Amino acid sequence: MSPNLAGALLMMASMACFTINDALIKATGGAVPLFQLLVLRGVLATLLIALLAWSRGAFRPSVAPQDWFWIGFRSLSEVGAAYFFITALLNMPLANITAILQVLPLTVTLGSALFFREAVGWRRMSAIAIGFCGMLLIVRPGSDGFTLWSLYALIAVLCVTARDLSTRRLSSQVPSLLVTFSASLMVLVAAALASLSIDWVPVSTQLGTLIAASSLFIVGGYYFSVQVMRAGDVSFIAPFRYTGLIWALVLGWLVFGDWPSALTLLGAGIIVATGLFTLYRERSQMRR
Repeated sequence: MSPNLAGALLMMASMACFTINDALIKATGGAVPLFQLLVLRGVLATLLIALLAWSRGAFRPSVAPQDWFWIGFRSLSEVGAAYFFITALLNMPLANITAILQVLPLTVTLGSALFFREAVGWRRMSAIAIGFCGMLLIVRPGSDGFTLWSLYALIAVLCVTARDLSTRRLSSQVPSLLVTFSASLMVLVAAALASLSIDWVPVSTQLGTLIAASSLFIVGGYYFSVQVMRAGDVSFIAPFRYTGLIWALVLGWLVFGDWPSALTLLGAGIIVATGLFTLYRERSQMRR
């Protein structure tokens, strides 16, 4: 198997794990308070990530102070992303919120240009503008389809964008699993503190199974995403992240009986097309 093929399969496996995790969380139906849910999932997920990081020696390398700053900022962004994304996920169709998240390559490219002064030509800026138009077709502001949860999904996009931008500022010597563990631990601690203000509810065997399974799948998603960085050409592998949308469409239809409207599908198609074009242009610029 070629490195590029291995990387593509790993990326698809990562997207499948993350999307199945989302479906499992959504299947809880809000029966468990959000902060309790994050604590229960976070305990198992953080423990598994810690064991994985320890086995890979991720805790041994020394980390520079500026890298700790970006790790901390990234972890705080992860806390915001977890809160807003899961809240929106519990109240929106799986495919809709997944489609909105596909705008991330565009927002990260735009953020890199705005905050880090990275060169972005008119072609990519045009693709970003068209991609945002596709996102507007999904959220449809000003219409009956736009809800508070649509706004939560957009805030989640901003949080994940901040997370990914801060990841770019980390030096290459920082182990990916150390970064992942720090984010998972930060989400767990924040959720645990927030859960002190709520009344915990008993968790049935069915709900416990869903939460435990979601922990396993999110760890699998993190693991495969780390392995992706070690296999093949990233510019070849990156487009396969959009397979997550296919998983969301299938699971949303099979598990929850949801199928996006024609406008949502059109918007998702525009976002994917412009995202692929942006990745292509970045790859072309790197070759020059």
